[in-house]
Order: sequence, then structure tokens, then C-alpha cells
Amino acid sequence: MTAAGIVGTGSALPERVITNFDLEKLVDTSDQWIAERTGIRERRQAAPRETTSTLCIQASQRALEMAGLGPHDLDIIICSTISPDMPLPSTAAFIQHGLGARNVMSFDLAAACSGFLFGVTVAEQFIRTGKARYVLVVGAELLSRFLDYKDRATCVLFGDGVAAGIIGPVEPPSGILATTMRTDGNFAEHLYIPAGGALKPASCETVRAREHYIKMKGNELFKVAVRSLEEVCRNVLEKAQITANDLDLFVPHQANQRITEAVRERLGLCTEKVFSNISRIGNTSSASIPLCLDECVRSGRIRKGHMVLTAAFGAGVTWGAALMRW
Repeated sequence: MTAAGIVGTGSALPERVITNFDLEKLVDTSDQWIAERTGIRERRQAAPRETTSTLCIQASQRALEMAGLGPHDLDIIICSTISPDMPLPSTAAFIQHGLGARNVMSFDLAAACSGFLFGVTVAEQFIRTGKARYVLVVGAELLSRFLDYKDRATCVLFGDGVAAGIIGPVEPPSGILATTMRTDGNFAEHLYIPAGGALKPASCETVRAREHYIKMKGNELFKVAVRSLEEVCRNVLEKAQITANDLDLFVPHQANQRITEAVRERLGLCTEKVFSNISRIGNTSSASIPLCLDECVRSGRIRKGHMVLTAAFGAGVTWGAALMRW
């Protein structure tokens, strides 16, 4: 079985920055209220000309450059997104065309904030079994297009961004050491967009009812998220037969700084071993973890040989963790 790991990363963020003070002008909130409850101070917002796929192509090109590969080296393209350019065709098809990749299998994957880790897990299976050599996994969201600026519980949380990882063969002991992914549909309506699908096709009524925006029961999800993230983190550590003390870095999904702190405390990790950029980027759902990884790799925070634990929790609800030796 071939060992698989991340051999290149890349990201793309919109230029426009939306601060908490900007949001004070749109909704009944304040910089202090947002920062204390979420840890977020600013987030990015895509320009009208920018789409999920255009940012995906930029991030993918940067990941290929880091990996020293070209589009012709790719066997599979997986795009994790809940904010595609359109329902049909897949955003991955636009990425394939934009990159100029040929003879590749391309498809979208919808697992919300856990999507990048789901995609990495799928990619690993193809590489380990010899069915593919290089897989591009992109986490991409333009959630600003689905925010209700009359709902302060959600509009302050989410931002836009895209990041990509190239999964390919690596020499042991490097590579993906263990993964665990979960889904529990009992909580499906705790974080969802009610209309726009086959259940509630777009109509004048659904637009008037503001059902095309993100709806969330944040308080109910908080405890579920902390408990679930701790469970999968411990699970992958046990699979790899290591402890939290062996980690060089913990990279959690950037959902809420209070969730990150609660999980950190439960795992017994010191603050220095936990990476966070939520204050600058906000919650970018599928793009969150790959954005963090790209920033850490390019800044030298992650180096060859480092043991890195990633974990995410999102709509579905979905959650998962992946342990990697860089």
C-alpha cells in the first residue's frame, strides 16, 4: 500500500475585508459582542466578479506550483463546497476546465465544514490502493452569498475563501497516519439552508420567507461540536498509537474560538500547539482547514516531520479528524 500525504498547498482570499465595525452598520451588533462570543474581528467577502470556481482555480494553481506538478499530473479533482457556482454542473468541472487538466475524474463533495477532511480521506484511498497518483482536493466557500444580514447570529460568522491540497505518494514515516469521519442526520436542521433544493424549489414564497439563507441553532450545536471533536481526535490518536503530547500542531476548523479552546483543554494541549486564524478570516466552512494548513506551511509553522492533527465539525452534522506526519 502506497503512503499518501499532502505534497502541496495553495489558497486564494478575496481582497475585500469586512470588519466587525462594518457589520455594526448593517445589523444590531458590536465589535465587542462578536469578538467575545466568536473570536472573529474580520472576514473576507468576494467581489461580484469572483465566483467559487475562479478562486478555486487560483488556489489550485498555487498548490500545483508548490508540489512541482502540472495539471496533466492530476488523476482526480475533488471540490468540497456547499456554495457551488450553480447546482449543475459540479464546481469541480469548472476547476478541471480552468486548469486545463485532461482525462481526470472530477466531482463535488458536500460535507460543509468537514468537507476538506472528507475529501482528503477519499483521496487517500485512491492513492493507497494505486488507483490514482495525484488528487487535487479543494475546500471552497463563498458563504457571503447566503448570509441574511438581518440575522446577527449567522451573518457575523462566515467569510469567503478557498484553499487546496495536492494529495500524493510520500515516503514513510510521512503521510496520513489515521482518519475518522462521522455524520449524524439527527441534527440536520440545526444548520441548514431550507430552500433552493428539490424539497423547496425557489419560488416567490421561499424568497419572501428568506429561506435561501443559512439558518443555525448555535447554542444547541456548541456542546455537540465540542464533544464530537474531542471524540474523533482521541480516536485518531489511538489509531496511530500516540498521545496528544506527541503532536507538534493542532489545526481545528475555525468555527468559534470558544469551541477551539474547549477542545484544546479537553485534549490537554498547550496554547502554543494550537493554530488559529479565525480573528482574521472568520468561518470559511470547507476552506477553513486548508487555509490554515497553507498559511502554516508557507510561514514555516509546519515543517517536514511535524505531527499535525486536524479536526472539523459542520452541517449535516458532520465531523472528523485526520492525523498527518508532514
